[in-house]
This record gives sequence, structure tokens and C-alpha cells, in this order.
Amino acid sequence: MSIFSKIISGEIPAHKVAETEDYLAFLDINPLREGHVLVIPKNEIDYIFNMEDANYAGLMIFAKVVAKAIKKAVPCTKIGVAVIGLEVPHVHIHLIPMDNVDDMNFSKPKLNPSEKELSEVALRILECFE
Repeated sequence: MSIFSKIISGEIPAHKVAETEDYLAFLDINPLREGHVLVIPKNEIDYIFNMEDANYAGLMIFAKVVAKAIKKAVPCTKIGVAVIGLEVPHVHIHLIPMDNVDDMNFSKPKLNPSEKELSEVALRILECFE
């Protein structure tokens, strides 16, 4: 069972910003930028291109809705999208507020926000859904 499946089941807490029956979005606890969100399917699949077409499309549409809320909540030029898929064996999309391409550089040191800071960012994003 992946760490993301444990978040879905409630075994591990997370700062959730959006959820449907099939998908979940929550803050990355070691973000590249404030507002860095992970979007996942609730069924554990290791590789994004092994997803059924309908689930893949649903995940991308869900990510689009979440990205629009992040953009409203966090000052930035755009929301960057990355799928790397090596560090956790569960499909996940990174949504990262960005002002330049270097904001998406995963080799940069990660931020280490407090629980209070994460809660505040999650609340700002939650308040921005249409």
C-alpha cells in the first residue's frame, strides 16, 4: 500500500484541498513553492499511462479544476504541471504555482512549511473553488 493510499484511507493525515469519489488533491508537505498540490486517483495505479482512458481523462479534468483554484489562491503567473512518477508508486500529478521555469526544478531545495502554514494555504485554496 502506497503512502498515498494511506492518505486516502485516513491512516496518514493530509491537507486536502479537493476530493471527489475518484480523485483527491492535497498539499505537498515538502513543496517547491507555496501552494504545491498533489492530485491522485483514489485507486492505486503505479504508472499514469497504465490508467484506463476515462480515469486518465477524469484525473486531468480534476487537476484542471484544482489548478484554477490554486491560481486564485496563490499569487503566480501560471500553474505548472509535472508527472514524474518515480518517488511514490501511485500516480500523482504535481500542480506548482510558478513565475518562471526554475520554479519547477525538482532538484532545488524543498520548502519546509509548518502545519499552521500548510493549513492556511489549504484553506485559501479551498475558498477559491467555483
